[in-house]
Amino acid sequence: MADLSINVNGMQFANPFVIGSGPPGTNYRTIAKSFACGWGGVVAKTVALDDTPVCNVAPRYGKWRMKAWEQRKGNANVIGFQNIELISDRGLSDWIPDFKRAKDEYPDGMLIASLMESYHKDRWQELVQRCDEAGVDGFELNFSCPHGHPETNMGAAMGQNPSMVEEVTRWCVEATGKPVWAKMTPNITNIAEPARAAIAGGAHGVSAINTILAVIGVNLDTLRPMPTVEGHSTPGGYSYYAVKPIALRMVAEMLLDNRDLTVSGIGGVGDADDAIEFLLLGAKTVQVCTGVMLQGHAMVQKLIDGTAEFMDRHGFNTVDEFVGKSLPYFTTHHDLVERQIKAKAEKAGQKKRDLEWSENISQETDKLTTN
Repeated sequence: MADLSINVNGMQFANPFVIGSGPPGTNYRTIAKSFACGWGGVVAKTVALDDTPVCNVAPRYGKWRMKAWEQRKGNANVIGFQNIELISDRGLSDWIPDFKRAKDEYPDGMLIASLMESYHKDRWQELVQRCDEAGVDGFELNFSCPHGHPETNMGAAMGQNPSMVEEVTRWCVEATGKPVWAKMTPNITNIAEPARAAIAGGAHGVSAINTILAVIGVNLDTLRPMPTVEGHSTPGGYSYYAVKPIALRMVAEMLLDNRDLTVSGIGGVGDADDAIEFLLLGAKTVQVCTGVMLQGHAMVQKLIDGTAEFMDRHGFNTVDEFVGKSLPYFTTHHDLVERQIKAKAEKAGQKKRDLEWSENISQETDKLTTN
């Protein structure tokens, strides 16, 4: 029988499926719902200190749907999702009781605090220490929110600067003895660079990817970009099925750069097959946020059932047995050409075995002659 449990950086997950930071883990009620449904872990919505200004707008979401002739009912036709939502509008003081209650009532669920702050050591360390005291199991440093507070070097503005990633990671690691993951931005040329910086700063692992900065579309009746707030919009974070190929590529790039890297894979997971692909490319856990927003917390059961069936079919007893199983099959385009040439040559050498000769022996002899 398949064992879906996995230990990652000392955190024991009942299964590798984790709620990604966002609305599905935005307060005690949603965190409790997640654990009750069977999620192995929850990364709570990103929190900052009480005096960090957070003011969300509405509407703040946009959906990219299939074209009319191929649409299915409701959210089943959504292939892309954009948000311009900021981090939690609840300050740290409001979050501390939620963290404590969640750990008291679900001690076996891995609860990870997601943190984001301005470029000040004392603020980051206070945030870490107070969450640590509340009993969380680990931390995820949000270096990757693509919108909001760039003027204070928060989110992706910080994550696009590897030296800043290394320094802030070091501040946080100094403030706790618990695992620290750094959440990577995809809005960068080479994602391996900030990943290296995070590890140099002492991070135990990385999460990737956060959302991709995008414009979901333009309303052809009003001529306004979407999502539209008082007639205007701003680029926001793009997620769900459409980003999965990019997320898989970036996870693979980081792990090909550092095979020992711990990665929590994120991006476009809607069912077990999607999650398994991240695990096969080396991720040890898989986070889901948009999928839960559109399908509900109970979607975890199909992740569990589908992964167990996959493991039984392939004879894997534990998740660790197939994590990274597909990674060795990446190579360069030049090597692909060489492999194909070699394969064709070997195939040609197999021609004209004894049973393949016909009556036209002289012609077939000529075909096998080089001069």
